[in-house]
Amino acid sequence: MSLTLYNTLTRQKEAFIPTTPGQVRMYVCGVTVYDYCHLGHARSYIAWDTVRRYLQWRGYAVRYVQNFTDIDDKIIRRSQLENRPWTEITHQYIDAYLEDLGRLNVLPADAYPKATEVIPQIIDLIKDLIDRGYAYPVDGDVYYAIAQFPTYGKLSGRQLDQMEAGASGRVEEEAETKKRHPLDFALWKAAKPSEPEWESPWGNGRPGWHIECSAMVKEFLGEQIDIHTGGEDLVFPHHENEIAQSEAATAKPLAKYWLHNGFVKIRGDKMSKSLKNFTTIRSLLETTDPMVVRLFVLQAHYRSPIDFTDDAIAAAANGWHTIAEALRSVSRFAQSPDWDQVPTLDQPAVERFNAAMDDDLNTPIALSVLFELAKELRREENVLVHTGKTERAIAQLHDIWFTLEQLCQVLGLSVDLTTAAPSTPDGLSAAEIEGLIQQRQEARQAKNWAESDRLRDELQSQGITLIDEKGGTTRWHRN
Repeated sequence: MSLTLYNTLTRQKEAFIPTTPGQVRMYVCGVTVYDYCHLGHARSYIAWDTVRRYLQWRGYAVRYVQNFTDIDDKIIRRSQLENRPWTEITHQYIDAYLEDLGRLNVLPADAYPKATEVIPQIIDLIKDLIDRGYAYPVDGDVYYAIAQFPTYGKLSGRQLDQMEAGASGRVEEEAETKKRHPLDFALWKAAKPSEPEWESPWGNGRPGWHIECSAMVKEFLGEQIDIHTGGEDLVFPHHENEIAQSEAATAKPLAKYWLHNGFVKIRGDKMSKSLKNFTTIRSLLETTDPMVVRLFVLQAHYRSPIDFTDDAIAAAANGWHTIAEALRSVSRFAQSPDWDQVPTLDQPAVERFNAAMDDDLNTPIALSVLFELAKELRREENVLVHTGKTERAIAQLHDIWFTLEQLCQVLGLSVDLTTAAPSTPDGLSAAEIEGLIQQRQEARQAKNWAESDRLRDELQSQGITLIDEKGGTTRWHRN
């Protein structure tokens, strides 16, 4: 089976065929840097990071570009509110973004262009659109004339009479008398007192929001790309406007595949700053393992909404413990000379994993393969302990371990094999478990079998299975 992706533009799954064989050009709409990122952002960038990782796993060379919007009404308002330079605001939150997403093991982009770094390219693109009859200047502003682009609305599926100016809350109120059509949107905004400004043929001002991405795609990836991504709230108007701008200028499709992720919801509402119901990434990571957050995101298909609840995070924590503890426990056999043999991937497991991911990146099914491998790893480990450490048995164990570790990497799930797994939200910590095991060992040495059995039963009731080995040692794992 070849990779298929759901294309928002065609509203169906399509076989993925990049423009250049073996190479993928991918653009991800980034954040506006005026505040800390929330879990909705984490969901989006974990999803696209996983797409990138999987494409690389399948042998593609991926060029991955993600922008920062570093000039915007929200940035200006925050600068004025805090009486700080707008550049100080943007630098602070770019650094915060990179730190937060780094902790979630999101790979760095190949390029992070900023809107203010491509002002010349933006101006050139606007000039081209004016020359081609798709844009018009008015009193220092420049607007895109949507009536000149006959297929406007093809991405969102909206008709002109169904659309509303200012969709998504991004476009400020503008003088309607300046525009030829209510839905015409600003490519260039005339300067206002005390706001950042740049010189242009139409007077000093700053770029509109939509034009920056069209300019960046062209500058960093070329006129046509393979994959363009973003949250589903960007379909209209942002991505619709990107298509209108870029395709009017080049007469070529901007992107072959448009991918959009679903929302994170809190009590049925979309998580967003405007609704004031958001959880920032850094506040969540104060209490939650970053890999638990990543697993929580991957447990839902990227196009589906995902509900953020304590139960969902607890389930993700238990799932992560299953995988991480299996990898950590078996890694102790790495000291055996037989472990030094070059491991091979478990092909049936890899094929099941690839089949899930090839079906529009079905990470919930792909994760089920990881859980199967983790359980198989613990079973084989138990057999090895009770039957002896034969060369074949350790080599087989190494193959399963290697396969699980490699597939974890594809999903961006990183295990530190040198540390113990953290406790689950509602279960015993590793230290508490080890303490109870020590008490049981002491009871057994004293031949207090009743106390020994009681402690085993207590651990069993908490979902902990004990494995007694020769020499009096005891290992354990969560069920």
